[in-house]
Amino acid sequence: MIKNKKMLHLSKIKAGNKKTKIVATIGPPSESKEKLKEMIKSGLNVARLNFSHNDHSWHQKVIDNVRSVSEELGTNVGIMGDLQGPRIRVSTGSDIDARRGKEILVSDVSFRKNIDDFSSEMFFLDYPGIIKELKEGHEILIEDGIIRLRVIKKEKKLLRTKVIDGGIIKNHKGVNIPAADLSIDVITEKDKKDLKFLLKNEVDFIALSFVKSGNDIARLRNMIKKELGRDQDLPHIVSKIERAEAIENLEEIIDETDVVMVARGDLATETSPAHLAVYQKKIVASSLRKATPVIMATEMLNSMIDHPRPTRAEISDVSNAVIDHSDAVMLSGETANGKYPVETVGIMSSIIHSTEESPYDDIYKVMQTNIESDYAIIIKSAYELAKSFDTKAIAMISVSGFTARLISHFRPDQEIFVATNNQKTHHQMSIVWGVDSYYFKEENLEVLIDKLLAETKKDKKLKKGDKVVVILGRVPCGEKMRLVGIREIK
Repeated sequence: MIKNKKMLHLSKIKAGNKKTKIVATIGPPSESKEKLKEMIKSGLNVARLNFSHNDHSWHQKVIDNVRSVSEELGTNVGIMGDLQGPRIRVSTGSDIDARRGKEILVSDVSFRKNIDDFSSEMFFLDYPGIIKELKEGHEILIEDGIIRLRVIKKEKKLLRTKVIDGGIIKNHKGVNIPAADLSIDVITEKDKKDLKFLLKNEVDFIALSFVKSGNDIARLRNMIKKELGRDQDLPHIVSKIERAEAIENLEEIIDETDVVMVARGDLATETSPAHLAVYQKKIVASSLRKATPVIMATEMLNSMIDHPRPTRAEISDVSNAVIDHSDAVMLSGETANGKYPVETVGIMSSIIHSTEESPYDDIYKVMQTNIESDYAIIIKSAYELAKSFDTKAIAMISVSGFTARLISHFRPDQEIFVATNNQKTHHQMSIVWGVDSYYFKEENLEVLIDKLLAETKKDKKLKKGDKVVVILGRVPCGEKMRLVGIREIK
């Protein structure tokens, strides 16, 4: 298929034109209905709530605003709750000037009342008992590794550290200790409270931080089932890959999870920055083989927190994530506390669209998948059918979302239209590459395709004479499965 190679100006981009989805973190600059409306029009697909910040009343307001604006615009926008996880933070009364070579005392909050020589040259870690698990030689990284301390002596209640890379140590900044095998629970007491709040609000995605193995995900899924009192229509679990253990256990994590996030900030700090790009590509490739949606995250357009235009390197970063066939790209501080949340989403949409229009996003051979079943073979044949004939779109019924995710895996040039009578599935399609989902309150699955084609024609996404590959999904009809065919729009 020959694509238009002309670069498109931002003002000419329509949010619906892109296939790679955008996840944006909501914060004070973007929480209002007015800003959310502009961001959705600019290309926002999933609103992320970061539970490292703000209280439940604030998050409730954002959830209500997103749903209200989404309904008003008639646009499918998913909601993701991102659990904080066992984040260790600095606790200090005042800033510490940590110059290279200087000795700094470190303890944890459980000893705070019992230490007599507390001074401005000392800070605490806010996780009780962590001092017992640290050893001489361990490095304490602060603020994404900008500041680096090395433990030179361990005492009963204190660590004596030496500054290797200096800076200003500020209160509440994040801490990583890569070499330590910490016995910290991946799901904290705070996470459990936040989880109950998110499940009460029936959000679409729950992101789990600092995943180490498939067992972490299985445990969270069991907690979700118990809290909701059901085994179906669950929020999808997003596993954040940001630890060395997660790289070692990557395949089992992908097998267990619903969505993968490449959380590059902590991943680079917990492993090695030199390996980050290789890990990034490995995670995406492994996720694609298993038809598991994958999100690329962290500092994609970070300079736009303060500036109205991104750097050239950031533009390339987003383009490369699209070329690697990530399902979604994510904005964090850019929209959570930046000056230009709407502009950032718009520019990201523009970069995505221009990259998808280029030949570098093309798939020259069928993408391989580890899913082996007769049904997967049939879906692959539907993709081949769409490729072989002059078809405009692939249309399907997908109650659980499995069929939609499987056809998306092959990254077809055609539009992907999905009809579902499951509202949870409808919202969860907001993160799947290329999928344009329609929700119908209809129990009779036999009529969903007709309704879908009528609606897409009404929306001017299809027109009379267009040929469409139709997949009826796993819809029983007697003892056989009615699956694939071609229709012409009348």
